[in-house]
Amino acid sequence: MIDIRNALPDDAEALCLAEQETSKTAGLLVSLPHEFSEADFRAKIAALASAAIYLVAEKDGQTAGHALLEPMPLRSMSHVFSLTIVVHPGHAGCGVGTRLMRALLDWAEHHPGVEKIELRVRESNAVARHLYRRFDFIEEGRFEKRIKLPDGRYLADISMARFFN
Repeated sequence: MIDIRNALPDDAEALCLAEQETSKTAGLLVSLPHEFSEADFRAKIAALASAAIYLVAEKDGQTAGHALLEPMPLRSMSHVFSLTIVVHPGHAGCGVGTRLMRALLDWAEHHPGVEKIELRVRESNAVARHLYRRFDFIEEGRFEKRIKLPDGRYLADISMARFFN
């Protein structure tokens, strides 16, 4: 069973460690392991507590994933929310991403300020791209050679969006 709940400041350490581990697989995340800090996670959880949503998925008492929607910072773009979703290592393929996505979209559908959700996903992440298409996200663009991997290869970033209203 997968439980979804709001993120708490005490989750910062576990979420940071999970993203550090996830980022060791080239092409899943943009950031490298040393670019994450527990303090940044703690600050983001606090910042999104009132104006947005930050969720944690738990499976068998362990954090199995996390996801967030945050509004763009400029007033003229505040109707656009950026989506981040991370399924933690060892929990892929058991519905964590689907449960997190359903919870985020439920929140968005009941939040009058959300008119568009945007995300970027690596071209090599077929599983995530399939998940987004299942939830009616469409491809809006492609950023060629945007991500440079440690071995010197490049990946394109795919821009996807879902519209409300």
